[in-house]
Amino acid sequence: MQGFTEKINAFLDGKKDEIFAAYKDIINLESYHSDLDALAKLAERLKTEFEAEGFQCRLIPVGPDNGAVLSGILGADRPGKPILFSGHMDTVHPTGKFGENPFRMEDGKAYGPGVLDMKGGIVISLFVVKALNALGFDSHPIKILYCGDEEILHQNGAKTSEVLMEEAKGCLCAFNMETGLLDNSICIARNGKTEVTVSVEGVSAHAGNDFASGRNAIVEMMKKLDILQTFTDLEHKMTVNIGTIHGGTASGSVPAHCEAKIDLRASRVADMETLKKKIEEVLAKTFIEGTTTMFSYTQEMLPFETTDDTMKLYQFVHDTAAKYGFGEMPCIKLGGSSDASYLTIAGIPTICSCGVRGQWNHTDKEYALADSMLERAKLWANVVAELGEKKA
Repeated sequence: MQGFTEKINAFLDGKKDEIFAAYKDIINLESYHSDLDALAKLAERLKTEFEAEGFQCRLIPVGPDNGAVLSGILGADRPGKPILFSGHMDTVHPTGKFGENPFRMEDGKAYGPGVLDMKGGIVISLFVVKALNALGFDSHPIKILYCGDEEILHQNGAKTSEVLMEEAKGCLCAFNMETGLLDNSICIARNGKTEVTVSVEGVSAHAGNDFASGRNAIVEMMKKLDILQTFTDLEHKMTVNIGTIHGGTASGSVPAHCEAKIDLRASRVADMETLKKKIEEVLAKTFIEGTTTMFSYTQEMLPFETTDDTMKLYQFVHDTAAKYGFGEMPCIKLGGSSDASYLTIAGIPTICSCGVRGQWNHTDKEYALADSMLERAKLWANVVAELGEKKA
């Protein structure tokens, strides 16, 4: 294996300029989560890039208002189980926010929409495949799954999570190419997030002349929210955050409508289900006769839980990194969500934060450490080659 790793590293060193040219092009192909035309163009570009490396690719629609899932497999007839690279193609930055051709390099840092979260990770996976192909790796199929609506948590009734779980079935393991961390940590768990939108309808009335006829939607909402916020349990990493509330038209009118958005977080799938059940019980109660309450789950990303198999995969990566000089890679549990959750629910050992390293994702300051593009490409190519040696 030592000779193989030297060839991997030499091959990728020779591709450095090509890596950064592809990185620049992919960043400049903006892909804001709500710009479906832009998302489609990027998906087609990535499909072409992976097909050039021998992948059989499909674009799987998940709903009319969401970007598709790019699924591909290389070497489907190889003897081992597929090794999966996963993540998302969409970004949080509106098209044109940073001007035309927004990618730029400055003091060893790359800037641009999605440079860290998470187009860098997609480019890394592409060059991992190029290296493995060039050196004749053939012990496992390689699979990719990149969705187009992760940043909106697969809202609008999209079937993305079902597609990811179905497409991941049978894989040996998965590397979710999300935002890499400055300290080289590997993510083994993430909190889940569920957004609940609650609306209360009451009866409008003049607050001076006809107060008794009114049914105050805001007060009904407040009574409910006062109970909901008590479900926060920091010891067990369950939180209920009342994020927004809107209602009423004037101080002299009894409000007939109120709407609130509530953020639920939990570190375990079972805990999220418990939270949802308790909240549904409260929302089903009526405190002010004559009001009605409706709710919907408008966004959801289930928790990414740590399993025994996750820890075995992490330990393998940690040991491989140490063996080939990629530094210490501690494990970490993070609060933000990712699709690593659904891969794990599908029974696939998964680790996350495998992409280019940097910080400030989801902000105007988002940057990636340029050198970590090549570093991470070498790391994951060596990890996959080492998995091939295990004949897993």
